[in-house]
Amino acid sequence: MSNYIAIKNNQTIPVQNIPVLDYEDFFALNTGLIQHEENHCVSYFGYRIQDKLKLTCCMANDTDGNILISSCEIKTNAREPYPSFTAHHLSFHFFERELHENFGINYAGHPWLKPVRFSFDRTNKDSRIENYPFYQIKSEELHEVGVGPIHAGVIEPGHFRFICNGEQILHLEIQLGYQHRGIEQLFLNKKKLLQRTTLAESIAGDTVAGHTTTFVNLWESLCNYQADEDLQFARTLALELERLAIHTGDLSAICTDIAYQLGSSVFGRLRTPLINFFQIWCGNRLGKGLIRAGKSNFYFTEGLRKQLEQLLDAYENDYGQMWEEFHTLPSALARLEKTGVVTREQAIAIGLVGMAAKTSGIRRDVRATHVHDLYGQLNHQPVVKHHGDVYSRAHLRNKEIRQSMGYIRKMLQNIPQENKNRRPLSSPQPASFTLSLAEGWRGEICHCAVTDKDGELMHYKIKDPSMHNWLALALAVRNNEISDFPICNKSFDLSYCGHDL
Repeated sequence: MSNYIAIKNNQTIPVQNIPVLDYEDFFALNTGLIQHEENHCVSYFGYRIQDKLKLTCCMANDTDGNILISSCEIKTNAREPYPSFTAHHLSFHFFERELHENFGINYAGHPWLKPVRFSFDRTNKDSRIENYPFYQIKSEELHEVGVGPIHAGVIEPGHFRFICNGEQILHLEIQLGYQHRGIEQLFLNKKKLLQRTTLAESIAGDTVAGHTTTFVNLWESLCNYQADEDLQFARTLALELERLAIHTGDLSAICTDIAYQLGSSVFGRLRTPLINFFQIWCGNRLGKGLIRAGKSNFYFTEGLRKQLEQLLDAYENDYGQMWEEFHTLPSALARLEKTGVVTREQAIAIGLVGMAAKTSGIRRDVRATHVHDLYGQLNHQPVVKHHGDVYSRAHLRNKEIRQSMGYIRKMLQNIPQENKNRRPLSSPQPASFTLSLAEGWRGEICHCAVTDKDGELMHYKIKDPSMHNWLALALAVRNNEISDFPICNKSFDLSYCGHDL
């Protein structure tokens, strides 16, 4: 018997088919798999079964498109700490810190076993956010700078603690966990599909298409339902429109942070008609209400096609002119090039995904490695850069904007007919496990679900790409001036709510 079961993206299997190992074998398997660069951990979580905790680790292979699932049952009150995955590969750090906070598991050798969320149901209620154990360096030559959790900008709360030598950043620690909706538990509490879909739309407000597509793909798999091409068309189009809009807005924000007002204004203006198109399509500028499991309330019509083509024609011309001005401006290049560098070695070590990975030379893009929806037809080829700096992250956005425009234009040439005779969704399969990956604009999104013997959800796990990538921001600013932090931060544009849930 194998130590794992290999599945594909959006495949449902009986829970009993996942091998249950003892911790020693579970540890050896997954710390061994992560040593191969093509493997990375897409999810690692636990849930209670009677007096035990069942751990499930999901390792994706980006070469063959398989996801290797293994599990282990442990006691949370064990006298001896469990060997830490993180001690062997730093990319596990967040998953083990979460398991420690949620269930009280103690790990031997974990280098940074600190709380991640301070959620209401944490094991240790004495662990309070105001007593967060920040890393410190005692020296008369160094000083600390605290930023947040309340910010001047209209963003969510997070605290950034810098240790500086003059203007130079030596260390940054990022503390999140200031607000929670308990969204994973709400997936279990709410019993109606519409309620759960609304929850998926609310995981991260800038990634409505990304998280909702992940959820409905998972739910359809769980119900043994194959989405028609018109549904997949709408989801793929929404994902690429969302990517186009957010990337454009991020270029505006990067320009703002280097005081380039022309770029800030023009890129910001160009974002508006893109999100307004969602309003025309489904009545909501963020795309809420558009994506539904097993159906669509807003078929993409010929009239919408004409409006979107006209929008892209106007956008493409103005965008091209503004990008040409921006990326050849010496004063802009001076602020972006060689600022906020994340090396390829660092990216592999901490398990980066999405834009952050691709700008450090790692070809990690679910649209190509674990294909979903219509990306197989588009034959997606990831954009990969190699310098890992702010300029690379801006340049990758430009490349992906042009790539997304090409995909959208190609899709508009062949709009599928609406299927008006769909069969209804059946009930979720009992005692089953499902995993869904989708490539949001920020990177890899992963949702996992486990059902009980009656087909009811007994566990739902969400991973936003930000969970992998916040540590990259902390590494990127080292040895940079503190005045460069805003553009480093915006070049990643990570999610607070996607982290805190």
